[in-house]
Amino acid sequence: MTRFRPLAWFRSRPLRSRLALLTAFAVAVAVAAVSLACWFVTRAQLEAELDSSLRSSKLDSGSVQTLLTLCRQGTTPPPMAGGSYTVQAILANGFVCTSGQAPIPAGPADLAVASGRLDYALHTVKDEDGREMRVYTYPQPGPPGLAVSVARPLAEIDNSMSTLRWMLLLVSGIGVVGAGAAGLWVARTGLEPVNRLTGAVEHVAATEDLTVRIPVDGEDEIARLSRSFNAMTAALATSRDRQAQLIADAGHELRTPLTSLRTNVELLARSEETGRAIPADDRRALMASVKAQMTELAALIGDLQELARPDTARPGPLEVVPLHGILRSALDRARLRGPELTFVTDLAPWYVRAEPAAIERALVNVLDNAVKFSPPRGTVEVTLMRGELTVRDHGPGIPPDELPHVFDRFWRSPSARSLPGSGLGLSIVARTVHQAGGAVTLAPAPGGGTVAMLRLPGAPTPPPSVVADEGLDEA
Repeated sequence: MTRFRPLAWFRSRPLRSRLALLTAFAVAVAVAAVSLACWFVTRAQLEAELDSSLRSSKLDSGSVQTLLTLCRQGTTPPPMAGGSYTVQAILANGFVCTSGQAPIPAGPADLAVASGRLDYALHTVKDEDGREMRVYTYPQPGPPGLAVSVARPLAEIDNSMSTLRWMLLLVSGIGVVGAGAAGLWVARTGLEPVNRLTGAVEHVAATEDLTVRIPVDGEDEIARLSRSFNAMTAALATSRDRQAQLIADAGHELRTPLTSLRTNVELLARSEETGRAIPADDRRALMASVKAQMTELAALIGDLQELARPDTARPGPLEVVPLHGILRSALDRARLRGPELTFVTDLAPWYVRAEPAAIERALVNVLDNAVKFSPPRGTVEVTLMRGELTVRDHGPGIPPDELPHVFDRFWRSPSARSLPGSGLGLSIVARTVHQAGGAVTLAPAPGGGTVAMLRLPGAPTPPPSVVADEGLDEA
């Protein structure tokens, strides 16, 4: 048999039900506390009023003597001091004479008042009929040895308190039920935006429709959550569109080298099948074309792999590296690709925290871009000063309307379609620089050409640990 667990049952309820239950419980506790306080305060007040009425109900000496005379004669005394009171004359020897109601036992306190040892006595006791009575005993003026007890039944208070108790229970019950209903209504109303958000999430999960947007009204937490959801779906839709565009662009870019490569291979295969030899010069040209297409394919695939990585993923651990040293290595590679160009350099030491291979590839791409667009026997100016790298060429420059697109994937200027490249180099540069915490821009250079500016956070001197490592390597 499964044991009932209230906490587990409560947690299994819907949120609106839990809010309604919590509201009803909180109101129930508050109402119970107020009701108990009201009950005790009212009872204390009624008892104080009863005691005050008993203190003010004193008999004159003649009435007391008449009461004693009747008791000594064996006659039942008539009710005195009103029908709701019980009056007793108590002698110090324990003799009790009662008027009006059932006799009340005389306690030690009453006898002590009669003997003069106490000024008065105020207590609760049951009479011979079993009723609880509030008794006030005081000494009678005159000869000592006589006291008078005036008593009233506590049933007067109990009846009023019983009525008050049922009224408090009724009002409390109505309050708790009303609070629960109000809590349920508030929960349903307040959680309606959450229901819409839940429905939108379930719709996206079922249909993968990222165009769903939730209406936002107000500045509360639900509105912030709705805005966050809308921003998330918009970002996911953009990411999916970019992914689809990347696949389409990649397929388009791969088709050109593959078509050329296939044509050259088919020419070589047909030559082998027919036995008709291709002239040596033509064969060398075909082989060179095949090699160039293979190189272009390998570079394109490498660029696609680089861009396919998540923005938060890195190919390797970050290290403190000398940017000026990596830049010199990239310049050596750029000189091989543009041997007729002149490179004017001014490199100041600068150390950055980055992934060495990624930052070197970005620098090579920037320099390759300058080599590609430089005129024959042109000049490329490279400056590294206080973490700002500028690479300026003297080529045709970039039209202003094309500058916003230079870092887009696969984007190539119409004037550069005939030049080698896939349009991914500057995208990789921007991605790598942003991951290193820097910024990159391209702008027209004064007098013609283009200037690329890279800003990377760092310092002109390496940390002590790097200096120690370099000293060990030199030793």
